[in-house]
Amino acid sequence: MSTEDVRIEPAKPDDAGEILTVQRAAYVSEAQLYGDPFIPPLVESHEQLHKVLNADSVVLKAMAGSRLVGAVRAQFSDHTCLIGRLVVAPDMQGRGIGRRLMEALEREVRVRADACVLFTGHLSDGNLRLYRRLGYTETHRERVAAHLTLVHMRKPLVPAAQEA
Repeated sequence: MSTEDVRIEPAKPDDAGEILTVQRAAYVSEAQLYGDPFIPPLVESHEQLHKVLNADSVVLKAMAGSRLVGAVRAQFSDHTCLIGRLVVAPDMQGRGIGRRLMEALEREVRVRADACVLFTGHLSDGNLRLYRRLGYTETHRERVAAHLTLVHMRKPLVPAAQEA
């Protein structure tokens, strides 16, 4: 299946189980990279995700036929979009699905936000490359544990009305 066959659409509360399955599969490599099997994406419960899907947030999913292969979520703080949990099924990574999810999310939220912020771990080179290619710049680093420093990044958004 080609990337063009992947649809990006809003996630619904009924998608919580599938999103969690993809999220856990996608974050295993991160857990191994940092030597921490208890990172938040791996221990998030179905109930916690269900609340996010019912809250004032934006959650997009990537569908390859009837299979959910990726997701990303955003919440808002004033006019800033807080992006989290960008996930792509391990067997579908490297095909541009993560980039498409991020671009779709940015289009969706720019009516409510003037910038997007996110963070990733300092050893997550693939994530850092993706975010930099998408126009995110590092704002600061935050050491949260001996084995983990979070790299915080930001990207200003062009309002929909100003786009050519």
